[in-house]
Amino acid sequence: MRRRVRGFAVAIVSFAFLAPAVSARAAADGRAEPQPLERLFDSTAVSDNARPGLADFDGYGGSLSAQDLTAAGWTPGRALTVQGARLTWPRRVPGEPDNVLADGQSVRVGGRGDALAFLVAGTGGAGASGTGSVSYRDRTRSSYALAAPDWRAGPLATKALALPHINTPGGQLAEQARLYVVTVPLVRGLQVASVQLPRAAGLHVFALAVRTSDRGWTGSWAAATSGIRAEGPWSDRTVRLVVHTSVGGPRLRLRFDNTFAAAPVRIGSATVAVQKAGATARGVPVPLSFRGVAGAEIPAGAQVFSDPLHFAVPSDANLLVSFHLPGPVAAAPVHQLAVQRSYVSVTGDHAAEGSGAAYTTVLTRWPLLTGVDVGGGPGSVVLLGDSITDGDKSTTDANRRWPNVLAARLLAQNLVPRYGVLNQGISGNRVVTDRYPGDGISTDMAGVSAVHRFDRDVLAQTSARTAVVFEGVNDLRSQATAQQIVAGLREIADRGHARGLRMLAGTILPCGGEARCTAGVEAERSAVNAWIRGAGVFDGVLDFDAALRDPQQPARMLSAYDSGDHLHPGDAGLAAMARSVDLRALVP
Repeated sequence: MRRRVRGFAVAIVSFAFLAPAVSARAAADGRAEPQPLERLFDSTAVSDNARPGLADFDGYGGSLSAQDLTAAGWTPGRALTVQGARLTWPRRVPGEPDNVLADGQSVRVGGRGDALAFLVAGTGGAGASGTGSVSYRDRTRSSYALAAPDWRAGPLATKALALPHINTPGGQLAEQARLYVVTVPLVRGLQVASVQLPRAAGLHVFALAVRTSDRGWTGSWAAATSGIRAEGPWSDRTVRLVVHTSVGGPRLRLRFDNTFAAAPVRIGSATVAVQKAGATARGVPVPLSFRGVAGAEIPAGAQVFSDPLHFAVPSDANLLVSFHLPGPVAAAPVHQLAVQRSYVSVTGDHAAEGSGAAYTTVLTRWPLLTGVDVGGGPGSVVLLGDSITDGDKSTTDANRRWPNVLAARLLAQNLVPRYGVLNQGISGNRVVTDRYPGDGISTDMAGVSAVHRFDRDVLAQTSARTAVVFEGVNDLRSQATAQQIVAGLREIADRGHARGLRMLAGTILPCGGEARCTAGVEAERSAVNAWIRGAGVFDGVLDFDAALRDPQQPARMLSAYDSGDHLHPGDAGLAAMARSVDLRALVP
């Protein structure tokens, strides 16, 4: 008897991909030559709404809707960049085999990079996992573990794409299907020759690719996506965002992300300029291109990078990034707390205008734009945090967040490399619990948990060398235990180490006097900090607690550093945090 098919989920996992057919059995027996992924396709996941019986993804007649995929911008043969990896959605007609059930097949893959990206989904209700291997041109091998969340029940927080329906022979169900992109580490510097897939029941692979290393680029500015919120609606409007660089360079590229989205968004044109004042540029804004053309469509859940642009990017300076949205845009992925005024124009494409006269509306968040990279440089330090890292209670438009002060310290010295500093703080964020649900329009813009966003907001960041994890106070104030937070921090440290990152942890600041910082919370905070200092799981400790606490009342912040709410440091406290960092600790 067939059971009822529930919601459908697609998961994307980073991995090398492509290929047309050889039997799964022949590819799995260890003697067959590696084949392109498309040659190994032996499962059909996508059906036309009018002919759902032509596909059976899960063995019970469930399948993905071709119409839903098209509406999301995932058309056959379309290249999709997710977490920095360029994957291709199978170029197949609905009803044709379009994915591989992993059973030890050997897949031909090439390239050098830091990770394999897999576009995957599991069937069977509990997801699917297994161990595979990578063969390199020098005849060495490495192993990897791959887990694909279930297409119906996997977490929305980590999905690359959620579709609104699932097709069945008995009719279409209004339940979500999920796809995931999962990345696994490679041996850096070695040329990949082939990949052996795991033997894992219910693990479906749609695409895989080597994520190439960001050689020649350093991340200078970044912002993490808090969630999807209602906007405008903007139709034929230009957004002009003000962002502050850490390091400079002779070239520039921008990254735009459509994270958590259900539909594509189109950028009609984009420019960059150095800010003069407000929305006014210093000189004429310089146009950007995307694969040689003026604009780009970003599929749901994907990202685009602008083409490299010869542009003298100053360090420690404000840029104006302007982009025209032909629209209509009624919702967008945003970084909610910018602590910086940006602008939206009156009707029309005003991206190329140096004057700020057309920009009549103030915007206090950053939609779509998630990264500014510069040419050259030694790489980046990524700061994963909550509202304290995000700059809550710092002075608006003044760039006095502790990451800004840290970046200025790096620029002013010659003892260690002058790394770019990437601020991945989200106000309200927690280590182990999602605030934003991972899908759909929401008023809660505190992001998915640090555990869930680590791959996207740290591992996929441009030229990341070192990561600092400074979170936990929001978990504590929401009654999480020290044991739960420690487990999350340990997982993050292990995942960072597996990718070769230097992993540092910041101790949690005291918050005595704030309504939810009870004696019980203080006891749990002390336990987490004792573990951070003594467990040796991280490569180093940034002891912000010691730097800002009141020596006479260790459960409270020193009044000179307190913004007044007893939870967030003010400008002086944020500067003290940055000054307490031993810069040598940042060096891998």
